[in-house]
Amino acid sequence: MIDRANPDPPAGFLPPVAPEGPAPVASGDPFGAPRRPWWRRAGGGLVATLAVIGAKLKTILLVLPKLKVLTTSGSMLVSVAAYSLIWGWRFAVGFVVLLFVHEMGHVIALRREGVKASAPLFIPFMGAVVWAKSLGGNALAEARVGLAGPVLGSIGAAACLVVAAVGGHDFWTALAFTGFFLNLFNLLPVVPLDGGRAMAAMAPWMWFLGLAGIVALAIAFPNPIVLIIAVVGGLEVFGRWKRLRGGDAVTRKYYAVRPRDRALVALVYLGLIAALVVGMDATHLQRAIPH
Repeated sequence: MIDRANPDPPAGFLPPVAPEGPAPVASGDPFGAPRRPWWRRAGGGLVATLAVIGAKLKTILLVLPKLKVLTTSGSMLVSVAAYSLIWGWRFAVGFVVLLFVHEMGHVIALRREGVKASAPLFIPFMGAVVWAKSLGGNALAEARVGLAGPVLGSIGAAACLVVAAVGGHDFWTALAFTGFFLNLFNLLPVVPLDGGRAMAAMAPWMWFLGLAGIVALAIAFPNPIVLIIAVVGGLEVFGRWKRLRGGDAVTRKYYAVRPRDRALVALVYLGLIAALVVGMDATHLQRAIPH
């Protein structure tokens, strides 16, 4: 029963009511707790985004050789489109075909050595690559495979020169010059270029000579690709020299090349260089490349 003389309910009869008005702010800031600076908030999102992109990129690189969409023909078309932005589509097609001929030299040599090799995969502005298993620790076999690309590639460039002589068009002369230069560049005596693989069957002092040439080229003509080659080549030469100085049985077997075979590799290597230099001199044009 309610006492009308005292309308207020006894204590504990109803739950306490919160006082009216805004809730107090613990920090004392009338706008609430202070927010982190925008660059910290953006930085956290950027780190998370980069982590996701890195994981996706790693997955793509792992499955790249197995993707059927990126076949030889597909990657060739992508490279043609990329090079067309610089030279026009006609010259881009010819350049990619010359790259294909060069890489097929490696593929044929690998299969002759009994090693299963993939078809070439083209990477715009980087050339092309061929996946293959190890050559079994044989420096002479590595030299043969390394030289096979420039040999067949030089033949392909010379074929352009024949077409130029018959048709009298500077387009084919310029394409031949580019093919000669491409194969000559690959004969630079430093890994991962073909000349560096040929060096495996030659005297070790030539490794350092080739590395010195690459470093001089990088200083005289600064270029990201040449700098990468110089760094990778330096690591490779150092690793080879260290393994050779170690004198373990596997290393001695790898570099155990007969003097006759060393001479043959050197003859092919130096002969190719001489032929390509002559070819470049014969096909050098002063006029612009036609599109």
